[in-house]
Amino acid sequence: MTSQLFTPFKLGPLEVRNRTVRSAAFEGMCEHNSPSPSLFDYHTAVARGGVGMTTVAYAAVCRSGLSFERQLWMREEIVPELKKLTDAIHAEGAKASIQLGHCGNMSHRKICGCTPKGASSGFNLYSPTFVHGMDIKEIDEVVSAYGHAVELAISAGFDAVEIHAGHGYLISQFLSPYTNHRHDEYGGSLENRIRFMQKVMREVVRVGKGKVAIFVKMNTRDGFRGGQEVPELIEVAKELQRLGADALVLSGGFVSRAPQYVMRGEFPVRAIVHYMPWKQWWLKAGVLLGGKIVAPTVPFRKLYFLEDALKFRKALPDMPLVYVGGVTSGEDCEKVLDSGFQMIQMARALLEDTDFVNKMYADMHHCSGCGHTNFCIGRMYSLEMACHKHCQDITPALEREVQRIRRRNEKRNK
Repeated sequence: MTSQLFTPFKLGPLEVRNRTVRSAAFEGMCEHNSPSPSLFDYHTAVARGGVGMTTVAYAAVCRSGLSFERQLWMREEIVPELKKLTDAIHAEGAKASIQLGHCGNMSHRKICGCTPKGASSGFNLYSPTFVHGMDIKEIDEVVSAYGHAVELAISAGFDAVEIHAGHGYLISQFLSPYTNHRHDEYGGSLENRIRFMQKVMREVVRVGKGKVAIFVKMNTRDGFRGGQEVPELIEVAKELQRLGADALVLSGGFVSRAPQYVMRGEFPVRAIVHYMPWKQWWLKAGVLLGGKIVAPTVPFRKLYFLEDALKFRKALPDMPLVYVGGVTSGEDCEKVLDSGFQMIQMARALLEDTDFVNKMYADMHHCSGCGHTNFCIGRMYSLEMACHKHCQDITPALEREVQRIRRRNEKRNK
């Protein structure tokens, strides 16, 4: 195999066997906020399938950062189980990364144990819930929590950490004028809105530099009018490079405002409603009636973030950049690497087939069988993320809906 995709790559203390990374797509496999056998089985299967590095997602740096019930919460008691996971991943020849973040306003008291915290006070329709704007003491506490989470990740044997600074989570909420309405030193100008990210990164670099590779996932644009756009986010990227990030993962979108800009395709209303518990009947009704209005379809196309990512590639010629978004084949990977990116992340292709990378190694023309119906995402809100092809509990009605969405996707892409 002569493809650059299957050449080793070194980044700080990290050396991977090839340029592929399982992206930090939330698995929903952590009951009681702890690692589970299903999380272990999935990531070891991905490692066995040939990926260079697999990323465990999304781990809250403290309890107030939890957005889902089945989500990791970094604390000492789960380190031994995480160490078993990283040991198993290493035994398959892959490296292990973990995404660390804080959801900010995208939570609920019953999950995070407090009134959700954000850059500013207000009401978040996503949860739905009222939100408390963080004071300086709370900001400093969360910054310290990031550092402690990196310490725990190192103890658990991870080779890399990915700091989540995009998608409308807490760092992104401070960066974006859409969610940051503060009138102190953390609000207003970009110089002020960037301060929280700077404090987090200084703490992460202090604890982790040279011990783990430090990736940062960030937006190339928020994906809606009133959010951050490419020019300002390029300045954010330059600051991340200055602060000591080893690589940037270029994504986009705001989960609470433009979710389909992140994922592309149709919002999986029927799957979400089907798996949502009946005790949330009012939320089920709201999603069924207004889901596609709140989250309109953004058609899926291959390599959908590449156009914007190339602007960052030009502006940061010396910064290692990781591409994510719409990778479906070996040929897609070749195109991205030929465009100057160092690594490639993918999620749905590795959910549909954990052996996807091995199959690309055997045949660079191999294409993922994922139909991008987003059933997996709909299921994720209540249970673990899983492709409809592997679900024993999928109903005939849901299967028919999946196939209808797939046909609509194929028609759009003709």
